[in-house]
Amino acid sequence: MRTDELDFVLPPELIAQTPSAERSASRLLHYRIADRSVQHRTFSDLPRLLRPGDLLVFNDARVIPARFTLRKDTGGRIEGLFLSETKPGEWNVLLKGVGRGTETVLQFSDDSSVTMRVLEKGEGGEYRVAVTPADAASLLLARLGRMPLPPYIRREKEHDDRDELDRARYQTVFAKTPGAVAAPTAALHFTPELLDALSKQGIGRTFVTLHVGMGTFKPVTSDTLEGHAMHVESYSISAEAADALNRAKAEGRRIVAVGTTSARVLESRPEDQPFEAKTGETGIFIYPPYRFRHVGALVTNFHLPRSTLIALVAAMTGLEEQRRLYRIAIENSYRFFSYGDAMLIE
Repeated sequence: MRTDELDFVLPPELIAQTPSAERSASRLLHYRIADRSVQHRTFSDLPRLLRPGDLLVFNDARVIPARFTLRKDTGGRIEGLFLSETKPGEWNVLLKGVGRGTETVLQFSDDSSVTMRVLEKGEGGEYRVAVTPADAASLLLARLGRMPLPPYIRREKEHDDRDELDRARYQTVFAKTPGAVAAPTAALHFTPELLDALSKQGIGRTFVTLHVGMGTFKPVTSDTLEGHAMHVESYSISAEAADALNRAKAEGRRIVAVGTTSARVLESRPEDQPFEAKTGETGIFIYPPYRFRHVGALVTNFHLPRSTLIALVAAMTGLEEQRRLYRIAIENSYRFFSYGDAMLIE
């Protein structure tokens, strides 16, 4: 399949820069595969659209404030993104503007007593660094980091008055397992009240974990989807989630993935075997003409052109329908990407 088939032109004003005032007040494009119908709804309508007995599957990954700003001794500024902590005081990070040398010592912009020394340069802007003091990365980032918003959401390079908004809203209300550097954005629309309303309609829920990496948002640069090297992300399915999924399948109830991340976790498991408690990695790349093994419906946001995310949507709706739906969304001024509106595909 050609990558340019996933392209579209989006007016810049439709890229959401802030979340809606209320999470569940976002708009919802409701698409039915069987009759190709489209209805324009509000996300709070979801309990009336799903079926009693449906099982919603959420990603409970918690986003860490992984972005940070450093200063060179010359005063120059360096943007960084935390990737992982290999041991106390040693991190893997992405750095932009550090230069060629190693052993470079940098200071955190918000606290010059915390320093970072480059130990080794990898590929693609990745570095192994030593951080002093060797406090836990989670503690340092909670104090000095910012939420890792995608680059299409414009913010100041250092802390500004939107930091607290982003810490609250670029996070699901049920986020539990820290480690993601990007949010499972389809789940950002849910509130405790909406979850209660879904339960009252007999709609179940369970949680899996997939630590979303920045590779999720990278465009496909190869000419064909077959030529794309998919990023790998770690996931886990608990025994409780496996049991809920197996009961739903045995009883013929529909599994509804909330977001492409949840869908990727589910579709990474074999079709002919029951779900089981599992921790592993997945590099599954879903694009047409993929046949879904487990997912019967999908709640998802509107995604970047040429991304692996829009390819998954096209696999569920068919390519021509995906293109038609995005045209409809643009014509009706839906808000796009991470802080944007949502779509229910069933």
